[in-house]
Amino acid sequence: MNHLSKFILLLVMLVSMQVQAESVDINTASAGVLASAIDGVGENKAASIVAYRDANGPFGSVDDLAKVRGIGAATIDKNRDNLTVAVPVKK
Repeated sequence: MNHLSKFILLLVMLVSMQVQAESVDINTASAGVLASAIDGVGENKAASIVAYRDANGPFGSVDDLAKVRGIGAATIDKNRDNLTVAVPVKK
């Protein structure tokens, strides 16, 4: 592998690591974003997360995802580092 190919490979790896490192706010993310960001969650479970959030208000913590049917502690623990909950601004 020549130097240019190695550099390009390294650059691609760094960019993919940066994309994965960004946290997803479970209170604002769309179902599509949630499905792609949460390992073990597909489109249907992601839609359930959004429906729960719409019906019950914002999540207070990442652990509150367990209140959504089909989301268990193992899924939350596996994804905890990639998820966040923004603190709602009080008016």
